[in-house]
Amino acid sequence: MAEITKLVHKYLRHDKKFPHVWCPGCGNGIVLGAMIRAIDRLAYRKDDIVMVSGIGCSGRLPVYVDFNTLHTTHGRALTFATGVKLAKPELKVIVVMGDGDATAIGGNHFIHAARRNINLTAIIINNNIYGMTGGQYSPTTPYGMKASTAPYRNIEHAFNIAELAVTAGAVFVGRGTVYHARLLDKLIEKAFVKRGFGVVEVITHCHTQYGRRNRMGDAVAMMKWQKEHAVRVEKSADMSEEELRDKFTIGVLVDRELPIYTEQYALVREQATENLPRSH
Repeated sequence: MAEITKLVHKYLRHDKKFPHVWCPGCGNGIVLGAMIRAIDRLAYRKDDIVMVSGIGCSGRLPVYVDFNTLHTTHGRALTFATGVKLAKPELKVIVVMGDGDATAIGGNHFIHAARRNINLTAIIINNNIYGMTGGQYSPTTPYGMKASTAPYRNIEHAFNIAELAVTAGAVFVGRGTVYHARLLDKLIEKAFVKRGFGVVEVITHCHTQYGRRNRMGDAVAMMKWQKEHAVRVEKSADMSEEELRDKFTIGVLVDRELPIYTEQYALVREQATENLPRSH
């Protein structure tokens, strides 16, 4: 408890912005805790961190932390973060987005940030729905499930965020859940230290909008669902297609090395400067 109190007073705006706006049982607090613990273990200076978010429940995370923060427009968190990283490459830039924020209106930005290999970390909170804005279905709402804009059922097939990130070119991609909190801690820490575009998808169902409409139970029941349906990447390699039906993998999906955009950009600027005509 003493350690928790220390982290609260060290990293959170505990005397200004609380109580938080999240529903009781929301997994966003677990995600925030994992990020704070990783930052503390890595001994980052608070002034060296920039946390950027878009709109939605996940967009509130930067409000609660004592870092340099940007609360930006819907779907544009990665564009603001890219600008920060290009202007101040020495800063540690962390982007927090929801599934709708990152893969709907922000989908193109997400794909191309991965393709360019921008040197920042994207934490994508996947709760399968638009939570704050009214329970509309999102690109990750599973086929056949209900939402406020799909009262009979969703007839679209869902994005697989982590696999999309792998295909688009991210150098580090991990997937965790708020049930598997220790693994989530490790994945976020690995993403932070990885040079290049790192992505961690966090499965944390919105029990208020998604769970209630689909009769999946309360927050505890939905975390139990995560426990029963998540399979470690290492274990999945020995499982049949039938055994993996209705399951999803957690752990490190990819960890590779590619040229980093910010470093390549610095070289281009240096070459351009050298080629400028000399004044006499």
